[in-house]
Amino acid sequence: MRSTSNNSRHPSTFLLLRIPGLEDSYHWIAVVFCLMYTLALIGNFAVLFLIVAVSSLHEPMYIFLSMLSVTDLILPSCAVPKTLGIFWFNSRIISFQGCLTQMFFINFIYCFESAILLAMAYDRYIAICHPLRYAMKITILVIRNIAVLGLTRSFCLVVPFTYLLHRLSYCQNINVPHTYCEHMGIAKLACSDVTVNIIYGLTAAISSVGLDAGLVVSSYGLILRTILNMNSLQARQKAFSTCTSHVCVIILFYAPAFFSFFAHRYGKNIPHNAHIFVANLYIILPSMLNPVIYSVSTKKIRQSVLRLFY
Repeated sequence: MRSTSNNSRHPSTFLLLRIPGLEDSYHWIAVVFCLMYTLALIGNFAVLFLIVAVSSLHEPMYIFLSMLSVTDLILPSCAVPKTLGIFWFNSRIISFQGCLTQMFFINFIYCFESAILLAMAYDRYIAICHPLRYAMKITILVIRNIAVLGLTRSFCLVVPFTYLLHRLSYCQNINVPHTYCEHMGIAKLACSDVTVNIIYGLTAAISSVGLDAGLVVSSYGLILRTILNMNSLQARQKAFSTCTSHVCVIILFYAPAFFSFFAHRYGKNIPHNAHIFVANLYIILPSMLNPVIYSVSTKKIRQSVLRLFY
């Protein structure tokens, strides 16, 4: 299983090990994941089609939503097809380079999606706290710059993961205890010292997703203060309604990820199969539910759907 090239310290392939302890349920787990993935694809393609087709949705808030839908199409597509192949066809082998590529894109898209959620929080902050300055602050140029900055940050943070894994020498064990390739899951197979990997992994997580989450919470703290200071009950209700869907999406995105992150490091009594199961959920669950949340909670999207079909 070892490569015969000059890079012989790297295995030619890894073996993904599915979810230990749930062997009798693999078929049904795959059916559930397949259904969730299908719904994610249908829902996010529908949101993108709606935003492109309806001119009244060509506004900053919905442009950010279309960017979110694109990431929600790509992120589960990086992992779920291979996971289904593992469960249904026992297709557990993945090449070393393929594993690093999968790990890169999962982390890259996840980091970029976090940046989009922060941008959406900033959009709601300006719209509610400084409505008269909204048209000046949130322009197409600003949105484009936010997207470029988010992509650049994600790329710069994730590329070192690939380098840090590539520099390691690996032992005979090629069994990755997961359904997809993740940074520390691969690093733990190495015979080399992985202290740098651990430190950089924590630093990158805190400086990207952790920082984004903190800024999002701060933004909504300021938004809540502004809403509570409004004199009109109708204005408060309208402001709350515009934020409800985004708050639900934020919770859905960050909660499983932080649970998995901290449980993986500090939850010694949590079964390993629970870690893997939650890690799969935070890849696919937000992508499936985000279109539903926005369709149900956003009045303008509901009205646009009705106008298209009735």
